[in-house]
Amino acid sequence: MNDDLVSVSKILNFYGIKGEAKLGFSRGAEKRIQNLKRVFVLYNGNFKELNVTSVRFHKHFAIVKFKEFSTVNDVEIYKGCDLYLPKSEIEDNLDDDEYLISDLIGMEVFDEDGACLGEVSAVGENIANDIIEVTDSNGKKHLVPFVKAIVPVVDLKNKQIVINNIEGLIN
Repeated sequence: MNDDLVSVSKILNFYGIKGEAKLGFSRGAEKRIQNLKRVFVLYNGNFKELNVTSVRFHKHFAIVKFKEFSTVNDVEIYKGCDLYLPKSEIEDNLDDDEYLISDLIGMEVFDEDGACLGEVSAVGENIANDIIEVTDSNGKKHLVPFVKAIVPVVDLKNKQIVINNIEGLIN
């Protein structure tokens, strides 16, 4: 994949008969999806630019009209394809406590006393908050709520995270 592009959504299916696409996206990304002007779709190993003409939300999905799509068949071709934005566009619009998953994966995790606990191997979400998966030196995986009270420090420059290793979190 092109390192300058970051996945932001996926075309799940067509919506209606006028060439609208039903998109899936991560919780909390509604503002980013609402403001889309163009995206890049990865199809058969190549990126193609798509221009957004309208966005609306229905249930937990975005319904997007692309200039390039006018029929169900136009959308159907790209069903299941990821949509990407340039990483620089996303980084410029992140809040202070928002991070790209690709930046968190591989970061070393330390406790508040400086002991290395492992590294971030995955990032997920649940209803309450995001979760980081920390894999320790023995290969054991630990799920850590990605909230300020437990993860007070995220140092992107040094690729390190400090967690408040409360009892039972990471043994």
